[in-house]
Amino acid sequence: MGQHQFEISYVFEYFVKLLPSLKITLLIVFSSIVIGVVVGLLVALPRLYRIPILQRLAGIYVSFFRGTPILIQLFLFYYGMPELFKVIGIDISRIPALYFVILAYALHSGAYISEMIRGAVAAVDRGQVEAAYAMGMSGFQAFSRIVLPQATAISIPVFANLVIGNLKDTSLAFSLGIMEMSGTARTIGALSQRFVEIYLALAILYLLISLALQKLFIHFERRLYRHEADAIASKREPRRGRRSFFRKLGPVTELPGKEARL
Repeated sequence: MGQHQFEISYVFEYFVKLLPSLKITLLIVFSSIVIGVVVGLLVALPRLYRIPILQRLAGIYVSFFRGTPILIQLFLFYYGMPELFKVIGIDISRIPALYFVILAYALHSGAYISEMIRGAVAAVDRGQVEAAYAMGMSGFQAFSRIVLPQATAISIPVFANLVIGNLKDTSLAFSLGIMEMSGTARTIGALSQRFVEIYLALAILYLLISLALQKLFIHFERRLYRHEADAIASKREPRRGRRSFFRKLGPVTELPGKEARL
């Protein structure tokens, strides 16, 4: 706990001081996600099409990055890669730590994205693909026009969780000297000894970014499902029309000498 009495005014003051470091955090998040999507797609394809050797290598890659903590991966990339490249006579020790951080987060995200892609593609009805082949579509056309749009819509919630989780994991980048939001907050807290105020401001900033990303993905998901919702609504319109027609007829009346009819 801090050595000073809590004052809410410092929360707003520190919130403003954390904003300049936000660009470093967002740079790590979006750079690693973009690279991770490419890596995840390349890793998912051998497992989807069951290419013998590549499938096994992809499985080892996914198991390693999903089974080890991201902090250990950061240390391995930052301290291990320069030593590894020294063996072949290449010195990469002068490369800024930020690039090692982005690479580590990108490969870490790529492992989860590959599983997301594999699960989303497997969730698409196989009968639709066979129908596309029957209509004369090629494999690429069936994938791009039938599988990809549906798999994208299915994967949006998982992808949103991945991006938000990646945002929170960037707080570990300070362990390599990267002054992102958490690193800046720790420095300000050490200088001012107002740890409660600075970490409360940091929590609010993370929360606001997470809520903004959540709203963005929800909007994107609704746009992807809009055409499907319109198709379902158009199918229900005739039924609603029939029900409204019968309602206009009013209550059933009894005819003399016969049973009641509509």
